[in-house]
Amino acid sequence: MRPSPTYDLGALNEHDAQIEHSLYTDRQQFVHAGYTICDDISSARTAIVVVPRSKALARAMVAKAAANADLIVIDGAKTDGIDSLWTATRKILGPLPSVAKDHGRIFWFGKTDAFADWAAPPPAKGPHGFFTTAGVFSDGGIDKGSALLAAALPTKLPKRIADLGAGWGYLSDAVLQREGVESLSLIEAEKLALDCARLNIADPRAQFHWDDATVFQPDAAFDGVVMNPPFHVGRKGDTGLGQAFITAAARMLTPQGKLWMVANRHLPYEATLRDAFRHVEELPGSGGFKLFHATRPQR
Repeated sequence: MRPSPTYDLGALNEHDAQIEHSLYTDRQQFVHAGYTICDDISSARTAIVVVPRSKALARAMVAKAAANADLIVIDGAKTDGIDSLWTATRKILGPLPSVAKDHGRIFWFGKTDAFADWAAPPPAKGPHGFFTTAGVFSDGGIDKGSALLAAALPTKLPKRIADLGAGWGYLSDAVLQREGVESLSLIEAEKLALDCARLNIADPRAQFHWDDATVFQPDAAFDGVVMNPPFHVGRKGDTGLGQAFITAAARMLTPQGKLWMVANRHLPYEATLRDAFRHVEELPGSGGFKLFHATRPQR
């Protein structure tokens, strides 16, 4: 359940191993490696829960595994909260076998309904008026960078718009409130977030794509793109991910297409923007974020 593409699955090659994953980019790497993919765990002999960064999502995964597998194995790094999960699990089940090594821990137990109250509730509407759920980016509130970009969007936007890395739909909602928009494509790799976006965006002009924004191929070029690109792979910062979003945006746009983008101030995206677009303008931002408006993608 939710292993990273670098997770060592070598010991399982001779077994009937299936991968459950809601992150499209990681899921596809396992598809290309020849693994069987399942959308939901059920009746497994063994479930290996690879602990994610989100505490709430980790507990929900444990609850699902405990209810559906005969043996549940929990594996994770200390930096992802494995020790706190270990402590919480022992409070419920008592002493458990465990191995701690190389800044991580693995422990296991048998099938049980003792974690029923850890199960993930359905997406819920927060005080901001949007549905979110455990494990999605900015599930506790509106991201400050996205809010800054939404406020900076012009009152009129081009007809065909894409929101790359749309998350649970906050920027998309702002786009659809502008004049001139005839269609909006929400492109998001995390299915948990896209499912929330479907609840938040009921506008018939919206189309939802569970896909990798860096390689997505639209049916026709977009007139405009908005985005708050991610810059983490796991816990590690990766400026290459945001740079790939910029390159993808330029590729998806018409020759006169326009990009509106927000980024954390420390991220070095200016050179990539200048390589991808003929005209790049930095808009007024904030102490923590910078805004860009780029036009006329390079061909």
